[in-house]
Amino acid sequence: MTDTDTTTGHPPRLTRLTFHSPLSETRANTLVHRLTRTNPTTVLDIGSGWGELMLRILTAAPEAKGTGLDIRPQDLARGRRNAEARGLTHRAEFLEESAIGTSRGPADLVLCIGASQALSTAQPPDHTTEALRELRRLVTDNGRVLLGEGFWQRPPTPAELSGMWPKAAATDHFDLATLLDLAVAAGFRPEWTETASLEEWEEFESAYQADTEIWLAQHPDHPLAAETRERLDRHRAQWMSYRGVLGLAFLTLVPAR
Repeated sequence: MTDTDTTTGHPPRLTRLTFHSPLSETRANTLVHRLTRTNPTTVLDIGSGWGELMLRILTAAPEAKGTGLDIRPQDLARGRRNAEARGLTHRAEFLEESAIGTSRGPADLVLCIGASQALSTAQPPDHTTEALRELRRLVTDNGRVLLGEGFWQRPPTPAELSGMWPKAAATDHFDLATLLDLAVAAGFRPEWTETASLEEWEEFESAYQADTEIWLAQHPDHPLAAETRERLDRHRAQWMSYRGVLGLAFLTLVPAR
């Protein structure tokens, strides 16, 4: 870990994260095995970030080519570096562009993990319904979709909502049963339904901030220390508010004909 991110001059960012979601190595390996059983030749990753899961799928499916779409150039650059290090540059591209109305599909496998908002301009929770319709458009008839989507594990209390993201509301997410019903209504059948464990959430949230927390502890008088401290403390308080309340479902979806 370096003292600062050399590309921005800011504290290091997300260097402890393998995946930008609460996804364990064990679950990732299982997903890669399941999603490559149909021998996909095209993979589309919506809101890919650095596309770690896509790169692992391409490694396991040597005939496949993948495209990651995101609007964060820093994360896309990390994906390109990782692709080059694994000899996947000729089969993986990372594009800085919006996924709204994208014409990049249809693909045999579409990944959309924590990124349904990238497919819709609607406000929560309607963006989930629109995203599911878009995912059906973007996948081939014999393909698969992996959707990672937030859901309420139980109804949040007003006090919990007040500590979450700005203007958080009980209507921001559906429960898991409703989410599955929406997937079916959009033209899918759920092949597999699984949810992130508390351990995966804790690993993700801790790793999300760990490198910056260490930097702050070692640089309390840095010009960026005050704003960094405020951001870290705010995010930790939000996490404590949704811990055990907000879930993440990993849905492997089969297009219905």
